[in-house]
Amino acid sequence: MVGMRYGISWAIAAAVAVAAPAVAADPDTAATFDALRQVDGRMAAIAYRLTTANAPLCRSLAPTPGWAIHSLGQYDPALRDQARASFGFETPIAVEAVVPGSAAAKAGVRAGDSIVSVDGRPIGSGAPGKDASSAARDAAVEQIAGLTADRPLAVELMREGRTRTVTIPASPGCRSAFEVLLGPGMTASADGRIVQIGVRFFERYTDDEVAVVVAHELSHNILRHAARLEAAGVKRGLLSEVGRNGRLFRLTEDQADLLGAYLLRNAGYDSQIAVRFWREHGGDVDGGLFRSRTHPSSSARAKALETAIATMPAGHGFYAPPLAAEADRPLQ
Repeated sequence: MVGMRYGISWAIAAAVAVAAPAVAADPDTAATFDALRQVDGRMAAIAYRLTTANAPLCRSLAPTPGWAIHSLGQYDPALRDQARASFGFETPIAVEAVVPGSAAAKAGVRAGDSIVSVDGRPIGSGAPGKDASSAARDAAVEQIAGLTADRPLAVELMREGRTRTVTIPASPGCRSAFEVLLGPGMTASADGRIVQIGVRFFERYTDDEVAVVVAHELSHNILRHAARLEAAGVKRGLLSEVGRNGRLFRLTEDQADLLGAYLLRNAGYDSQIAVRFWREHGGDVDGGLFRSRTHPSSSARAKALETAIATMPAGHGFYAPPLAAEADRPLQ
């Protein structure tokens, strides 16, 4: 869980509420919930693989069980009966999906389990002053993220009125949040804390292809690009594309592409998928002729990645590229 807001994001929950505000037992709403569970599960699996395999590259770690959790409060009140039927929710926080082969899966955690406590502390009570729709989930995520990353987690679960306690093996990973957002745009971003990926990526591409985008955005967080750009005093908006501003933004994009290829390699992916992705699908993402000049063209990205990958060490053992050390250097 890596401080990760795994699971259905507030934006998704709100969109479902608008799309299907009717009856709790509506089969269309149930089908929508099932589809959202599948997408969140795919995101969780990609994020788990990348964050645990690359933990040595990250300065901030957190427990990473390999699950997607969500809260009942994220759903519109008119949909909560259906949410309980679809997801369990015998407590305010439930397990939406479990990554196959993850630490949580090995411990016997199952989708639909409700979470009572973690390491003896009740979970999901929310936080005063926050939006009630996401407070319980955010509090749960932060509570788990604040625990020691390299120790097992004792998790008390409830299912059909019965409680059980499982021990999730230690599974440290890079501390970064991951969210899937609804909407028609090909949106992908990272702000130093959260990686957000538009649902359209999951509709259009395989998980390996989506992993290219997730690895790129996670690289921005690992390299602390948001904080370093702010420290460099770059201008955003229209001025972001010109002069020093544009040069520094393009530098961070180049670095994220390159480190992303190493993240893929360390996680057991074929790094060449990054080259193929930008060659075959880059126009979908960068906007072609209308792309922002803060980003290189997709053909330039593919070429640069191909050159870099040719110099990578053979095999899939962990490798720490020198680029990772850039996280502590000012952008110039």
